[in-house]
Amino acid sequence: MAPTLPSAAEAGPVAERIERHLLHTVGVEPSQASTRDLMAAVSQVARSELSRRWVAGDAADRAAKARRVYYLSMEFLIGRSLGNALAALQLGGPCAADLARHARSLEDVQSQEPDAALGNGGLGRLAACFLDSMATLGLPSYGYGIRYEFGMFAQTIQGGRQVEHPDPWLADGTPWEFPRPELAYPVRFGGWVERSESPESPPLWRHAGEVSAKAYDHVIPGHATQRVATLRLWRAAAPAHMDLQAFNSGDYARAAEYKNQFENISWVLYPNDSTPAGRELRLRQEYFFTSASLQDIVARHLAEHGQLTQLADHVAIHLNDTHPAIGVAELMRLLVDEHGFSWAPAWRITQRVFSYTNHTLMPEALETWPVALMQHVLPRHLEIIFRINHEFLLEAGAHRPGDADFLRRLSLVDEHGERRVRMAHLAIVGSHKVNGVSQLHSDLLVQTIFADFASLWPDRFTNLTNGVTPRRWLAQANPGLAALLDQRLGTGWRRDLGQLKQLLPLADDAGFRQAFRDVKLVNKQRLAALIHQTTGVVVNPAALFDVQVKRIHEYKRQLLNLLHAVTRYRAILAQPQADWQPRVVVFAGKAASSYHMAKQIIRLIHDVGRLVNGDPRIGDRLKVVFIPNYGVSVAEVIMPGADLSEQISTAGTEASGTGNMKLALNGALTIGTDDGANIEIRQNVGDDNIFIFGKLTHEVAAIRAAGYQPMRIYENNPQLKAVLDCIAAGLFSPEEPARYRPLVDSLLWGGDHYLLLADYEAYVATHARVDALFRDPEAWARKAIANVAGMGPFSADRTIAEYAERVWNVAPQAR
Repeated sequence: MAPTLPSAAEAGPVAERIERHLLHTVGVEPSQASTRDLMAAVSQVARSELSRRWVAGDAADRAAKARRVYYLSMEFLIGRSLGNALAALQLGGPCAADLARHARSLEDVQSQEPDAALGNGGLGRLAACFLDSMATLGLPSYGYGIRYEFGMFAQTIQGGRQVEHPDPWLADGTPWEFPRPELAYPVRFGGWVERSESPESPPLWRHAGEVSAKAYDHVIPGHATQRVATLRLWRAAAPAHMDLQAFNSGDYARAAEYKNQFENISWVLYPNDSTPAGRELRLRQEYFFTSASLQDIVARHLAEHGQLTQLADHVAIHLNDTHPAIGVAELMRLLVDEHGFSWAPAWRITQRVFSYTNHTLMPEALETWPVALMQHVLPRHLEIIFRINHEFLLEAGAHRPGDADFLRRLSLVDEHGERRVRMAHLAIVGSHKVNGVSQLHSDLLVQTIFADFASLWPDRFTNLTNGVTPRRWLAQANPGLAALLDQRLGTGWRRDLGQLKQLLPLADDAGFRQAFRDVKLVNKQRLAALIHQTTGVVVNPAALFDVQVKRIHEYKRQLLNLLHAVTRYRAILAQPQADWQPRVVVFAGKAASSYHMAKQIIRLIHDVGRLVNGDPRIGDRLKVVFIPNYGVSVAEVIMPGADLSEQISTAGTEASGTGNMKLALNGALTIGTDDGANIEIRQNVGDDNIFIFGKLTHEVAAIRAAGYQPMRIYENNPQLKAVLDCIAAGLFSPEEPARYRPLVDSLLWGGDHYLLLADYEAYVATHARVDALFRDPEAWARKAIANVAGMGPFSADRTIAEYAERVWNVAPQAR
């Protein structure tokens, strides 16, 4: 006989709604519900309330003919949605109480939800934070992206190597999306362009293939508001599901080929672009979601306003990096080819509609496409880009007559070697505002890679420093600290993070420091449990948790961090009686599937960890661990448990960073270079509460200009030489002694492009200062509290409010 539960009616209205969904939506007897069944039912309770708010808000926006912002991004790393939804609806407490009737905890139920695999790292998480803030601030807003079936790969580690697997986050469906079968737009590729006999008529694009973009909406709740933002994602569907004639003849592979040829567009985020087929698929992905989004925006505007002449008065479209930059050419195509505009008025509308965020200072990272590939995939758009370029260069030539080099640098087409379309240039020329994401980054944009554009349009460039949502990255990720803040400050900091500055005097309150340290210890115990669960390594929560979690990339310098770990290992062996501060060095992050050097760094981390963690002479004094499959849910455990935040990119390479903000917000002290948003964090938390080391941006430039010689540093620093020699000689890879010789050679003979050796000595010395401070728990706690208190300016709410006022001209709608 099935056990009976206490009456849902007695437990309250939320319990009744959960039981109703268990019966009628999930289809299970409530007393027999599994943890996953309960997750589905609780999600439906939240979905129902969010849907009501969403429909009402959309109706109000349509009635008001509100100006909207449309945020186009290749990534939206939203993670799990249930906890965020319950917090926004203030249903966490009632749901937790009802789940206790089922002998389940809310945390266990929430853990059943897979992370939405729609992003890779900082770019996608930033977009997710921004949508949260748009909803919370009441901005009429849509996000647009791709409904990746598998998204970013799932990472496992086998023999120290990264192995990529599909991540079928949609395999069991998701309660957070609303299919819109009535919304589908044709997206076309290939073919050729025919000239019309009439000069009044636009050219005719005779496409060779077509795919249907089908809409799926996700709800993004605002906090302390009735507003809900929309994330509209596009799935690629072939016009016909298969070749039935081929199927009936027994050729099943050919029958599905047509379907797969088009539908693979929305399978995987960032397909391996080391092959021609991968590069073409990437371009098709970018055009696919951008075209569908623009068609949807135009259709909505026409439904509400009847004509497109006033499009820029009601629409702001933001390009998050260059992935949707083809939208500049696509909007021109829609206006000129589809809606009969002449070129000049269409171009005026386009420039007023678009704005663009740049996310990189490295020229090699700026997206370009071969002209030949674009001719093959998007022939009409290439013509449009050529015309935009022609007219732009005429304008620029009048600015500096006779300066051919100036025009070559500005051109939308790079003519050196293989001709390539420069997508960042297209985005700049087609936008009315261009922003960087930290003050240093924005300054360097106009001083270096885009200096020529800035000389033409100095008012087009601005800075908008990134931020993170305090709801996800403090209230949800760190409930212990959130409760402590609520007790001392009230709950208003969730909407006004500037209230955290009221914490500063509490750094001198011994009782508050103890409570703060108690919260941190609980968070470290939780992180230690995750480390043991995922790596098998047992770590001591009392040790200093030294954390570097981000995409694995040479410029982020995980290798410099690892060189310090090896230095520390050797020093402990040399001085076993010394009073060593125990330390756990924590890495997490994914390497791009085609990025061999990044994958080698992951393997070296594991090989170092294998030797260090298994060496009985070291014990708990040093552990090196790599937590696999880094994502939002993993980050929500790591960020609150960190003591030290590694933000050590070469000065002048990191645009901003948001991991640095999340970690400091959760009470970690930063060790970092004076780069990206580290500079603004230092300015807000105080020079005495952050560990800054290394060459400054202008010093990096000077070193490179003078002819950097890393071999000299190697020869003159015995400690560094010994570390590199033992790695190169196979100490950590005895079964394959030469495994890491190419990696060491890239530093010594390959130019050490990111100046690891130049910063090594200062980095090691700064870690000694970290040790000294951590030995004084009260002093460390004071500085950690000062970090939390100084993080008010780094709320995404502040960032989005600045975008709304200075870039988009979008006003909140009362709800």
